[in-house]
Amino acid sequence: MALWLFKASSPLKPISADEERWAQALSGQRLRQFRHSRGYMRHALADLWNVDVMDIPLIAMPGKSPQLKHGWGCISLSHCRDALLIGWSPNRIGVDLERCDRSFSANQLALRYFSSLEKSQISELYGEDLRASVLEKWLIKEAAIKWQEGSLAADLVNWQCSSDSNYATNIKLGYQVAVRQFQYSDWRMAIAVENNLFLRSAVLCIE
Repeated sequence: MALWLFKASSPLKPISADEERWAQALSGQRLRQFRHSRGYMRHALADLWNVDVMDIPLIAMPGKSPQLKHGWGCISLSHCRDALLIGWSPNRIGVDLERCDRSFSANQLALRYFSSLEKSQISELYGEDLRASVLEKWLIKEAAIKWQEGSLAADLVNWQCSSDSNYATNIKLGYQVAVRQFQYSDWRMAIAVENNLFLRSAVLCIE
């Protein structure tokens, strides 16, 4: 398993002709974000596999989960306003990235999207402790949804975090994934995979 973190301000990398064509339908920040993420997925995987960036069999249309040709493993990505996280694994993987200082209404978010068990886990937290705990669970849920290749709107309420935040369970479909969280500089990230063994080998590459 490998993880790469790239700043959003990093210079753009080459993308395929299909990706350039798909990019023409976008504008503004979405356009740059698309070119940035596709270029750095190719850049990272080319280093991993020691091949040319254009030889990476990547299918990553706008708004769709990126896919690799069978035999090349699985990939996931996540953006925040100033960085990009890319995760690769031989098997399905989901990643999520947020700034540590992200501001949001922790009470409202937990009330709307958290299960009764999760609400009980944070019931005695206030202020910064509450915000940090809700952010941690949110990261896990989003990573699990990306592992599932599901939808945030449809699946968020179905994923429940364990009390120790080491795994997450889809209470509707019965899925369970191992999760790991860590912080680097201004960012916090989560990884979701089916087998906990893969998490032990996770390496974060910074450029």
